[in-house]
Amino acid sequence: MLNLILAMLSSALVAVVMRVGSEGDQPRKPMLAVNYLVCAAISLLFLQSGTEPTGMGFAVGLGLAGGILYLGAFLLLQRSVRENGVALSSAFMKLGVVVPTVLGLTLFHERAGIARVAGIALTAAAIAILAGRPDKRRSGSGGVGLLALLMLGGGLADGMSKFYSAYGNPALEGHYLCFVFAFALVLCAALCARLGQRPTGRDALFGVLLGLPNYFSSRFLLRALAEIPASVAFPVFSCGTILLTSLSGRLLFGERNAPRQRAALGLALAALILLNL
Repeated sequence: MLNLILAMLSSALVAVVMRVGSEGDQPRKPMLAVNYLVCAAISLLFLQSGTEPTGMGFAVGLGLAGGILYLGAFLLLQRSVRENGVALSSAFMKLGVVVPTVLGLTLFHERAGIARVAGIALTAAAIAILAGRPDKRRSGSGGVGLLALLMLGGGLADGMSKFYSAYGNPALEGHYLCFVFAFALVLCAALCARLGQRPTGRDALFGVLLGLPNYFSSRFLLRALAEIPASVAFPVFSCGTILLTSLSGRLLFGERNAPRQRAALGLALAALILLNL
């Protein structure tokens, strides 16, 4: 249970650090680059030595795709925590589990149990509630549109990891994660160069503070899954993370969700439980 608690705390810290480090009109991309540099460096420390190279090409290819999706999801999260707060952003990123669920039902013809169907329906209801009346304080791609994109990006990134766990060489899982973070680092560095943004001391500080929980949230969750059944670990992890980020948003940033947002958040929690059963 300790590993599961540490995983929830680490995951919640990602959203909190993202919120603090993204102050200003234009979120800083070098902070994300430093974050991926830290993740790649840590992943190198946990690589298994003497592993067979069988499936290395698959790990590299999927790592490239995963790096693109991870970076895209983090860019969306960086913007969303400023516009929608840490609670809603974290909830909808976790709701990305609906994406691989729908793909499994449509592409792999998995069985659609009552819990899955209900979870998908509640996800749609949460989005519909937020989209029912536009928020005058937001415009453009903010609000529900940004949250929907965040859910899609987070779900595709999560689906990529699940795809590798199903078809990749288990002995190269550490290499796969290293490739993901390394490719995300290269892409993010290229984006920084294109935007003309150079890392500052603040970027380095918050990049390190972001990279540590970003990496260890996944590592602690993997350890927790070795001790606790997945049917228990995933719902507790998802909902616990959302509750922690909601509490942090209220205490640290004074976030007060409107009734419509609280209703959507409640539906998101219920959907996560059903989708993870």
